[in-house]
Amino acid sequence: MEQGLHDQPQRLCSEVRKALDKTTDIQGRPYNASLLGYGLCSNGIVGLSAKIPIVVPRGHDCVTLLLGSKEKYKEYFDSHRGVYWCSPGWVESGKQPSQQRYETLLEEYKQKYGEDNAQYLMEVEQKWIKEYNWATYIDRGLANCDRYREFTKSAAQFLGWNYDGLKGDSGLMQRLVDGRWDDSEFLVVEPAQKIAEDLTTDAIIKAQCELS
Repeated sequence: MEQGLHDQPQRLCSEVRKALDKTTDIQGRPYNASLLGYGLCSNGIVGLSAKIPIVVPRGHDCVTLLLGSKEKYKEYFDSHRGVYWCSPGWVESGKQPSQQRYETLLEEYKQKYGEDNAQYLMEVEQKWIKEYNWATYIDRGLANCDRYREFTKSAAQFLGWNYDGLKGDSGLMQRLVDGRWDDSEFLVVEPAQKIAEDLTTDAIIKAQCELS
């Protein structure tokens, strides 16, 4: 799936729905289930259903998959208000806030709208930065990742945020692909059911009958 779809929840839902319509491989053999590597993601997966079971990790967003559990996510999130997460994949996307992205965007605005308008647009663009206090790099132990860590540190300094590093855990992702779908960690959505939010409990998401 395209990187950054969670920025547009309605489009995320539409694109994932198209992918869920594919229930056989290129040789026509049916899949047993569709595995979603998404969390709730701003309700971007709410309402999704398929002709075969869907398996979804219980998490507010995909960071849960990188950290290894919804409990670890919640513990860190509750103690570090205003976290902007970084990982090699997100840094490679080129969408992470940084001095380089700021300067590139400013130059684009100057070319399109002129100097004064560009400065105004950048002020509006940067307002959301005040909502964050931390740039946290998720280290999953991959080789040659020092440049991503240093990128995150540099971005934090430029934006006036605190920097932190957090050890990742691939266990949850491994259990997803291995088919070890314990109900405490995964939601299995059967045909004729759809994904719904369940924020009143630690479950985060639930299966709901299509007609309800």
